[in-house]
Amino acid sequence: MRPTGRLHLGNYMGALYNWVRLQDEYDCYFFIADWHALTTDYARPGDVHGKSLSVAIDFLAAGLDPAKTVLFKQSDVPQHAALYTLFQMFTPVPWLERVPTYKDQQEQLREKDLATIGFLGYPLLQAADILLYKPKFVPVGQDQVAHVELTREVARRFNQLYRSAVTPEVAAAKPDKELMKAEISENVLEEVTFPEPDALLTPSPKLPGLDGRKMSKSYGNTIALTDAPDDIRKKLKTMVTDPARVRRTDPGNPDVCPVGDLHKLFSSQETMAKVYDGCRTAGIGCIECKGWAADGLNEHLEPIRSRAAELEAQPGRVEELLRDGARRAAAVAEPAMHEAMVAVGLRRA
Repeated sequence: MRPTGRLHLGNYMGALYNWVRLQDEYDCYFFIADWHALTTDYARPGDVHGKSLSVAIDFLAAGLDPAKTVLFKQSDVPQHAALYTLFQMFTPVPWLERVPTYKDQQEQLREKDLATIGFLGYPLLQAADILLYKPKFVPVGQDQVAHVELTREVARRFNQLYRSAVTPEVAAAKPDKELMKAEISENVLEEVTFPEPDALLTPSPKLPGLDGRKMSKSYGNTIALTDAPDDIRKKLKTMVTDPARVRRTDPGNPDVCPVGDLHKLFSSQETMAKVYDGCRTAGIGCIECKGWAADGLNEHLEPIRSRAAELEAQPGRVEELLRDGARRAAAVAEPAMHEAMVAVGLRRA
């Protein structure tokens, strides 16, 4: 995730909630994408390092465990930028221009100058972020599948341009490698430098912002994971509701109401039953319904807020965890980078 400030519910339900569960099933690498923070905010980046610590605190508070996963800051592992530079040499510009979010973000963020190489190339930096660790899966929602497909195309093009030859004896000594079995000769096999990862689709429930649009800091419509209980109640009082409920006596439909979406994620079945009955019969008002949503949301977030407060009092500990994660990440990234440099002829094996 990019360090643009404290994480909000959209970040949490869209990715982080799933990451916490994936760390018990896979060897995972999660990082704070501070290079990516400059792709849209290069003119006024602010305290990117401080924001990165805040994101790390939210990661840890939500349940990511450094004992189970590798957690680090992107810029602390320089191989990310190095592999990105290498990929720039052969990636066609039209591949980047056709990424769906490229034009979409230009439309949504018109107040920012996005006519930069950094913004155009951010999906390629993502590809480097991914391929550096040669993963089998990339956990994404449906809206990010196009980015994974670009990553696969980049890996495929690299492998086609820079095929490396290894003897069967060397191949046998590296059983963790995925080897293409096409023979170059009787004594040489062809090795894939970057296996193509698959998208691991993770559920991303509908979670609108306070104004009904996608929850995003750019829109100023977010609820942060660490917002105080009273602040959450105040924010929810301003949240849009079913447009059919113009008056208190008008019946509504929780299935088309942003507040109803919050209930589905954070309220009990008992509360949900009251919401459906009360809203559809106009037996309750929107203010009462929002109060119940605040109850469920605050109950869910209280353990996260508590852990975050403890970590905020120990910034040195958080920084050391990130440094340790960077060392662990680099132990995997450097051999992969070396292999790529050898493949293109910039280094000797």
